[in-house]
Amino acid sequence: MNIKVDNNKSVFKKVMEQISGIFFPILNLLTATSIMKSVVVLLATFGVLSETSGVYRLFYAVSDGFFYFLPCLLAITAAKQWKTDPFLSLLIPFAMLYPDITASLENGQTIDFLGLTIPSTIYHSSVIPVLLAIGLLHFVEKPCDKYIPEAIRGFTKPIICCIIVLPITFLLFGPMGSWIGDILTKIFFAIYEWNAVVAGAFMGFFMQPMVVIGAHWSVVPVSISNVANYGYDVIMPLVGGAVYGQAGAALAVGLMYKKNKEKKRLAYQASFTAALGVTEPALFGVNVPLLRPMIAACLSGAVGGAIAGFAGTRCTSFAFPSFLTCVAYYGPGFAMFLVSMALSFVLGFIFTMLQKKAIVKSLDDTEDNK
Repeated sequence: MNIKVDNNKSVFKKVMEQISGIFFPILNLLTATSIMKSVVVLLATFGVLSETSGVYRLFYAVSDGFFYFLPCLLAITAAKQWKTDPFLSLLIPFAMLYPDITASLENGQTIDFLGLTIPSTIYHSSVIPVLLAIGLLHFVEKPCDKYIPEAIRGFTKPIICCIIVLPITFLLFGPMGSWIGDILTKIFFAIYEWNAVVAGAFMGFFMQPMVVIGAHWSVVPVSISNVANYGYDVIMPLVGGAVYGQAGAALAVGLMYKKNKEKKRLAYQASFTAALGVTEPALFGVNVPLLRPMIAACLSGAVGGAIAGFAGTRCTSFAFPSFLTCVAYYGPGFAMFLVSMALSFVLGFIFTMLQKKAIVKSLDDTEDNK
């Protein structure tokens, strides 16, 4: 894809640079909306705001709306990165998030497409499906621009691109995250029946990589169902360490930046929003592109998950783990749950700092020091 990179760099490093280029333009918005969402939820939790009030609804709409329509923003930044038509690129997430489509696919229904079944998939807030679709669009657009006469290219190219890209997106790219998530969820429950500590380590390690590919959405309905059917859930407590491992790793990376003040600031902000329970800025803006902090965060998350599994921590209402939602985890194992998050934060920081030499070298390769 048309991005200027050093040919001596590894393929993986080139891919990571492209991913960083896709997310960097929206990181400030990602951080801002994460903070807004956390604040309004916190105010509602303590009764300062009513969830039916106009203030809550408007600010929750703009903050949650950013994440809901994230595929549209990624289509724009990916189009710029991979030299596709930005307006044509937007047609893909428009279809993914069209109300009739989401009403069916996100509620467990399937859609028949020429005898093929489009499986139930959650597309809002997703990342990988739209990026794969724009990547495919890059290669579909090229022959269209080369072989379609200019006189009819303006309207025929979008039609041809949609005919090719949309079915592949809905039949293959979209369901990939759900398939992987379903497999990992089944593995988790099999391990949990055998040993809760090992299951906690498993979920603590894999949960944030699942967020990266959108596979975590397959876990959410299981957790919600557990609360509804049994009055508690054992999955969410195990991922608290994973969240705070990301926060600790992002903080360590922020301390490593010396010249690029903007990326240092973004790393600090990402650490803060992860502590609020929103890890996307830390994942896509800091840890995933550098890889080593991501591995450090996953390892620390595994430690935290193992501790929560050992303690038998439960949540009595569905809530993604953070210090803002601790009330949902109050009960047996609550103290150890807090310990799991705190220790994962510290370990994420330490494990990342132990790799400082290699990470700093990577920062020097990628940061803009102008």
